[in-house]
Amino acid sequence: MSEINRDKDGLAWEEIKTEHIVQDEWIDFRRSAYRFPDGTVFEPYYSYSRRDYVIVVPSDAAGNYLCVRQFRQGIKEVTTEFPAGGLERTDGKEYRDRDGASASEDALAAAKRELLEETGYESGEWTHLLTIPSNATIADNYAFIYRARNCRKVAGQDLDDTEFLKVETHTASEIETLIRTGKFQQSVHVMAWLLAMRS
Repeated sequence: MSEINRDKDGLAWEEIKTEHIVQDEWIDFRRSAYRFPDGTVFEPYYSYSRRDYVIVVPSDAAGNYLCVRQFRQGIKEVTTEFPAGGLERTDGKEYRDRDGASASEDALAAAKRELLEETGYESGEWTHLLTIPSNATIADNYAFIYRARNCRKVAGQDLDDTEFLKVETHTASEIETLIRTGKFQQSVHVMAWLLAMRS
């Protein structure tokens, strides 16, 4: 989309200064100054770049949904959620370039890989539901959301060194209850569930 179309209402902020507070292989965390549409300048405004990632809403032949439980350090709790993970990159970084250039694996390939690694299941029936900014207020990465049907167990888990998770199956009713009672705590995963229920 062109800058003209993106800012036809004259609402875009102009980034006039940027300091990279942390810029390593994991994250690009920035402090910026912006000029608002009325000409005033605001700083500091903090933002970051991380990897794009996939979320998979998988179900088996019996119609049960595959979930994983793992510790999430942000809220310091063990959560129930769907299999998910970052798109692997070829440039050694863990975040996207600010100009939008991609050095990442294909999103569907990443979704298939993450499902297999985290659960040991695979599927031959994939549907792309949505690609959406993960947190448009402060981050520039995207979530690629997929639905996988008729998943079947073909292997054991193949987890990364920092992954400690348990696979569970839930009925649709159980997932609805988990969401209502605040026990399915990843917001984009809840959105993935709602999209899957409409597909």
